[in-house]
Amino acid sequence: MTKAQTPRAGDPYGLGPVGSWLAPVLSIIGLVLVGVVTVSLLTGNLPFGIGKASSGDGNGNGNGGPAQSAAPSNVVNVPPEAKFDGSIIYAKAGNIWIQTADGAKQVTNNSHDSMPSWSPDGQWIYFIRTRSEKGRWLDHGVPNTYALEIPSIMRAHPDGSGEEQLKDGGIKQGNLSYAYWLRQPVVSPDGSTVAVMSDAPNPDDSTVVLQFLDTATGKLRSAKMPTNGVLGHQDPDWRPDGKYLLYVQNGRDGTRGAPVIMRYTEATGRARALTGFGYLNPAYSRDGKYIAATKTSAFGTDVVILDGSTGQELLRVTDDGSSWAPTWSPEGDGIAFLHLDGQTVDLRLARLDGAAPGWTVKETIDLTEVSDLGPESRPDWFIPADQLPALPASPSAAPDASGSSTP
Repeated sequence: MTKAQTPRAGDPYGLGPVGSWLAPVLSIIGLVLVGVVTVSLLTGNLPFGIGKASSGDGNGNGNGGPAQSAAPSNVVNVPPEAKFDGSIIYAKAGNIWIQTADGAKQVTNNSHDSMPSWSPDGQWIYFIRTRSEKGRWLDHGVPNTYALEIPSIMRAHPDGSGEEQLKDGGIKQGNLSYAYWLRQPVVSPDGSTVAVMSDAPNPDDSTVVLQFLDTATGKLRSAKMPTNGVLGHQDPDWRPDGKYLLYVQNGRDGTRGAPVIMRYTEATGRARALTGFGYLNPAYSRDGKYIAATKTSAFGTDVVILDGSTGQELLRVTDDGSSWAPTWSPEGDGIAFLHLDGQTVDLRLARLDGAAPGWTVKETIDLTEVSDLGPESRPDWFIPADQLPALPASPSAAPDASGSSTP
């Protein structure tokens, strides 16, 4: 990547003004741009008025009443019906929050935190923190000054204690300073490895791709997976047994995004496409048999359930065109996800009825109201293992097309 293409804040793929056309998490600006998915939720930019109207009949038809104002940065509005087991983490206004059946509480107060995820044992929250600095870097051989947002991988206990930095994205070369991207950290089931999206070690000649951080040594290594030019990767998620890791390989079809969910095999270091075009934000179920994901189309984004071995779509969880970033209940009976209502992002829960894979959506409830959560930070759900039912034994399966036994 040349210096003229250097990534900037909100543009980790170095695409410049057209970055919002092609960037990974896709939403819709409106039907006047039929077929063109244009706004990247990863940059925090919101579509203009899509989804349910803030006041109206729930079908986008306003009744003329005043729109509700988003909650202040230190407030999350939790409705009385928002009851569930365990704890869900998410970001709001640059801080990490935890919500339980008793309400929501703020964990960090740095105002520059995002992209939280649980450790498998629930003892840690991993997240990204940025700091603002001025840097100088070579632009076609000439030093130039940049306003930098330098990311670091952090972790803290759920009560906010024990905060520590695992990796800093700053670069120093003599009297020059710059930064590489660090995004979406998720720790492996054994705690030894954090999957992260990064263009380390030098953003001049790399794009944002799947990398692994050794938590013992602090060293990053690239998974060396193919990319479609500078579009890179996003959305890592470990299967609970650590055997596979899902991620999204970004692509485009004309002016439309064409993301594909890939499945990386830890033992072989190889990956294969699990889905066709149009899927992102994968999240494994606790038993590893199913995947909740975001499905993109010309009409917006919706939450679906996929078969974890074949990628086949099993259930459309939402059909509003304004929902994305799902996370499974560890109990397997619900999926929480982000939803755009008017111009504010909130958390919803779809309760599932019936036995897998023949679920139906029993009901969908609001877990937050007009709380303006961070659209680029997918939620993550934790329930302690001793509060979960035992998983049924799974029969061994035949090898799949990649030569690995599934599930």
